[in-house]
Amino acid sequence: MVPQDLFLGRTPDITMLEEECDIPALISHLASREPDIQVAAAEALARMGSPATGPLIAALRTRKRARRLGIIAALGQIGDVQALDALDGLTKDQSSEIRWQACIALGQIEGGGAVPVLLFSLRDRDKYVRYASAVSLNKAGYVPETDDDRAWFSAGMQDWERLTALRNAAVPVLTSLLSDPDADLRRKAARALGAIGSSDAGPALLHALGDEDRQVRWEAMLASQMCEVPSMLLPRGLCRRPRLRKNPLVAGILNFLLPGLGYGYLGKWWGIMIFQIDITTTVWIFKYYGEANTYGILFPLYIILGVHAWYITKKMPEEPP
Repeated sequence: MVPQDLFLGRTPDITMLEEECDIPALISHLASREPDIQVAAAEALARMGSPATGPLIAALRTRKRARRLGIIAALGQIGDVQALDALDGLTKDQSSEIRWQACIALGQIEGGGAVPVLLFSLRDRDKYVRYASAVSLNKAGYVPETDDDRAWFSAGMQDWERLTALRNAAVPVLTSLLSDPDADLRRKAARALGAIGSSDAGPALLHALGDEDRQVRWEAMLASQMCEVPSMLLPRGLCRRPRLRKNPLVAGILNFLLPGLGYGYLGKWWGIMIFQIDITTTVWIFKYYGEANTYGILFPLYIILGVHAWYITKKMPEEPP
């Protein structure tokens, strides 16, 4: 049952709800828009301990992300091993925020049972999830046993100096990071590969030359030279980059339908000036010559402006690589 306070906008009495052991009401307040209420409700549930674990796990069925995040935080504060399976499942959730919160919560459960799950999450696609996994593993006293584990742990912590020090053992991890959604991280990964200078990184760096980010492409080019990639191959790699240029057809149609806007689309400052002149001229011609004559006079001009916008767009160079 949803507390009446949520509808009336009153500040809920968390202390009273805790004294009454009203777990459902406290869980509902985990989705409050007020951070203080969220924290107070989570702390109250944590003080209740294990009796609150079952209802919290059951409440995870909700589709509301804010409520799920609050529930996961409460489970982490309770630290009950009964929540391990539920939190394990959440580390595979579609939402990166849910996975991130789950990894933080797992780090608050003692006993080492969360370590295998966190090791899996060290390889997550999202850097926040990887970082939370590394921090939680560190809190659990985890010590990597192999160079591969050390590399992934260092990548999670974004410890680039330690990654570089691992030399060839870090190359597979760094090449994986070249496809990370974060362009800044891809740039750092390419730079680290260049510092290591392993020829094994060559194919991945050639592929990175086609990256959508201009700075990633530059770092990949510099790193390729350090990794003994033949210079003759670099232009071919760069040729795969996204081609960014204005569409001539769009510019032409815009200028035909609304003269001046086609030039504005191309970033020409005088496009708005032509647009204003067209409006004034159209009103003036319409007033003195009527509707039919207005279209007859302006239609050829609009065609010329449309073709002109199309022509200058075709002549514009691509954005530099």
